[in-house]
Amino acid sequence: MKTMLIAAAGAALALTSFSAAPAAAQSAQERLDARYDRALAAGYKALMLCSGIANSERVGSGRTPEQIHEWELTGIQAPLDDIIRDLPYKIVRGEPIEFQSPKAGFVRHVEVTWAEDMPPRIAEYRGRNGCAVLPMGTNLGNLTDKTIQMRLQSPVLPPPIVESSERLSVALRDKTMDIIERDHARFQKTAQLAFSDKYGAGSRTTAVLISQNKRVRFEGFADGYSRNTPQRTWSVAKSIAATFIGMAVMDGAADVAQSAGLGEGEDDPRSAITIDHALRMATGRYSDTAGNRTDPLYWGGTTVDERARNWPIVHNPGTVFRYANNDTLVAIEPIQKWIDDKEPEELAEQLGMFDTSIERDWQGNYVLSSQVWASGADLMSLGHLYLDKGKHWTGDQRFPENWREYVSTPSGPQPDGTDWGYGAGWWTFRRPEGNAFEGIPDDAFAARGNRGQNVVVVPSRNVVIVRRGEDMVGTRFDIAAFTRDVLAALD
Repeated sequence: MKTMLIAAAGAALALTSFSAAPAAAQSAQERLDARYDRALAAGYKALMLCSGIANSERVGSGRTPEQIHEWELTGIQAPLDDIIRDLPYKIVRGEPIEFQSPKAGFVRHVEVTWAEDMPPRIAEYRGRNGCAVLPMGTNLGNLTDKTIQMRLQSPVLPPPIVESSERLSVALRDKTMDIIERDHARFQKTAQLAFSDKYGAGSRTTAVLISQNKRVRFEGFADGYSRNTPQRTWSVAKSIAATFIGMAVMDGAADVAQSAGLGEGEDDPRSAITIDHALRMATGRYSDTAGNRTDPLYWGGTTVDERARNWPIVHNPGTVFRYANNDTLVAIEPIQKWIDDKEPEELAEQLGMFDTSIERDWQGNYVLSSQVWASGADLMSLGHLYLDKGKHWTGDQRFPENWREYVSTPSGPQPDGTDWGYGAGWWTFRRPEGNAFEGIPDDAFAARGNRGQNVVVVPSRNVVIVRRGEDMVGTRFDIAAFTRDVLAALD
């Protein structure tokens, strides 16, 4: 197969320097940690370039490496931020296929060089399954039979690119997005403030969509973005995971009271952890960092089985809230085969999410705690379905009618040190003791993700607000204040 290679500027960068500190001044552990951080940064970069470019090209909304560097690869967490942008990379593409691929050919994989004595970090494109970052040390010429078989089952060749005009007609037919009647003038001033520093210095808004009565009242986008541009959802994926579980419950394939399947048998106390406990971040399991940083899984090439399943419990299940990526990862495991059989992208399309890629680890486990790429239009469609309690415009019920109440009720243990409550995979504006957010109704709830991904659903006002961003580390877009001001502007 002929390939096209695109090399980044700065390819001559010295690869043996892992820290600004002199090597002699570092302990063996510090040198090891610096090397590990560099490998993680390379995996982060490979995956973001692969997913950002390939997923957008699949839906006809192309992005460039320069855009990914400007947005996804700028302002990330330490220590990766100081390393990541200068790492040399190659985007490897296949030969162009008429009516099937971009003119340059579709992405096969992305390589990021990080050390002279190790293979580059690799993120491989797997068509509608998006991209998967491979383990550190992987050489593309030495893949296991299992990985090769997975590639055959999930072909790299994407489906034919659909022109934006055709996608628009699909969205209109689905009636999840009615953009015929817009009223930019009335809400323009309030909505456009999302692109300023009013709601957080250092915040960087990429997209805002506001709907009322399922009519879009405002759309705004940063340069290079559109309503159909996929972005990583980060923890908004947890709310999508909860929605998939609701669909499985509707299909009779799951019960939230059932065991999440943890532990080594009935005598293992972890067997008492239910799907409901996991959705409510109340498994009682230990996690080694606040927020449960899962870098080895997200960027290191480990698997869900290796990183998410085997943590011990330190509290009785259902008694303590501990926000953890691992809990969502185990909540989804009991329905993984059901998702496989139904096909995740088909499930997403049932929700009106046509630009969505549900990514997996390299062994095929869904990383539904974060690794989903979806457009602003997709997230608006998700919000609209919750407004209608799961009833699709065709009349089909996608998840139980009471599922909205289930996910948006702050039941069970709640997070400390915040006015936000937590339901089942969704954040709530009220807590069991009351609502501290002036101007926001008690029934409002939200999906929230890293770097400013937000989907706010306000059933009593029939309003959905989508705000996407790539906020700088240490900054936060105040989605509560923005929601309050938007609702006031709608009066």
